Amino acid sequence: MTQRISEVVRNTNETKIRVRVNLDGTGQGTLNTGIPFLDHMIDQIKRHGLFDIDIHCDGDLEIDDHHTVEDCGITLGQAFAQALGDKKGLKRYGHFYAPLDEALSRVVVDLSGRPGLWMDVPFTRARIGTFDVDLFSEFFIGFVNHSLITVHIDNLKGKNSHHQIESVFKAFARALRMACEVDPRAENTVASTKGTL
Repeated sequence: MTQRISEVVRNTNETKIRVRVNLDGTGQGTLNTGIPFLDHMIDQIKRHGLFDIDIHCDGDLEIDDHHTVEDCGITLGQAFAQALGDKKGLKRYGHFYAPLDEALSRVVVDLSGRPGLWMDVPFTRARIGTFDVDLFSEFFIGFVNHSLITVHIDNLKGKNSHHQIESVFKAFARALRMACEVDPRAENTVASTKGTL
């Protein structure tokens, strides 16, 4: 199997981002988005997905966290799309339920080639520390639009917003890991009747 590694650099007037992804890693990497809580959530993706992820972002945080969060999602999505290549041999689908204390989230992933996000997370408060919880939908919108995958995210229960979103990221990591795994029974085929994803 070829190495499933990619590097993406994305520079705009709002952010300058460098991302490196290894889909067959061990959960290692350095995260420096400038937003500690975002680093903490992307850390869930790499550790529970067993993806090696390096991210460095210089963003206009003096204005707002929005551009950094959205653009990190975009660039990480681009890196996953590149690393997935032609998607031959992949399981394509992934799903996972992740609890974190009282919170329980379900994420379902399809490496469909069709970007789509359906996210239902009834946050119990608007901020986690100083972080605006609305920005997490921006992260996932950026990711799915540029990785070309379909993602359904549901927080089924939860009272603590930190627990709600962290359980989402853990479930997302495991579901994405499952979808990206190679199926030994179909190593040279694409899991689609169309023959392409």
